[in-house]
Amino acid sequence: MNQLKKSVLAVALAACAGMAPAQQPLPQQVQDKVVVQDGIAVRPMWRGRVLAPEQMVEQQSKQQYVQLMQQAAQKGALVPASDPQVARLRSIAKRIIPYTARWNPAAAKWEWQVNLLASQEVNAFCMPGGRVAFFSGILTKLKLTDDEVAAIMGHEIAHALREHGREQMVKSAGTNIGMRLGGALVASLLGLDPGVTDTVAQYAAQFASLKFSRDDEREADLIGLDLAARAGYDPRAGVILWQKMAALNQSAPLALFSTHPGGPERIRQMTDHMGVLLPLYARAKGSSVRELPPYRSIGMN
Repeated sequence: MNQLKKSVLAVALAACAGMAPAQQPLPQQVQDKVVVQDGIAVRPMWRGRVLAPEQMVEQQSKQQYVQLMQQAAQKGALVPASDPQVARLRSIAKRIIPYTARWNPAAAKWEWQVNLLASQEVNAFCMPGGRVAFFSGILTKLKLTDDEVAAIMGHEIAHALREHGREQMVKSAGTNIGMRLGGALVASLLGLDPGVTDTVAQYAAQFASLKFSRDDEREADLIGLDLAARAGYDPRAGVILWQKMAALNQSAPLALFSTHPGGPERIRQMTDHMGVLLPLYARAKGSSVRELPPYRSIGMN
């Protein structure tokens, strides 16, 4: 990631000095333009993301993810594939992944991976190229149903599909984002007490800490539920999920809330799109919206 940081900064500096290829900014009316796809309004992807070459981002992401999993395994914090929770996550991902290319054709060639880290942190992330990780705390503390897991997984995958992280890496190149995504992550693992599993994922958490914009989060929420609904998971789970996280956040502020703003506005947006999402879910279940039973969750208490 240090190499990526240097490359991004070099191109950015060259552009500022007039040495980079001319790239005219989009007119305001084009920047503000949205496209409605499957009933969900999305913005054109930010053109400036090309300053972080896709191939380089993909390569660095792969290296970091492999490194993270190796270090977690050494610390005994990588949950084995034989664990039921890992099988559960991978089963849900297997159903979601076939629908990802609708939002980014490149996803059809991604080397998807899904792993679980033994950590009490309430978080999850998807790195560029389809590399997913959940922290065990998000499963146990929120007592997630499969539908709620699918809502989270879809949300994080949507960030990768829309290249929000790549965009933020360029925009944050001058604020040491390379170190946050690179060396500091490894250092935190190398210096970790093997007996402290609740902080083993600090390195990966740095990636999850990217500050996405409200528009990014709006897209990720709705695209994530679109993916989940097509895969046969109830999109109404998204509303319950955020209610659960809001309740938990009142007693113990969550890292997830620092990067994923919640609240009534977010829930209202999901509810407003149920007219689009529920028919997708009903079709996946071979039913109709009218015949769908009420959504049932699991209480946290």
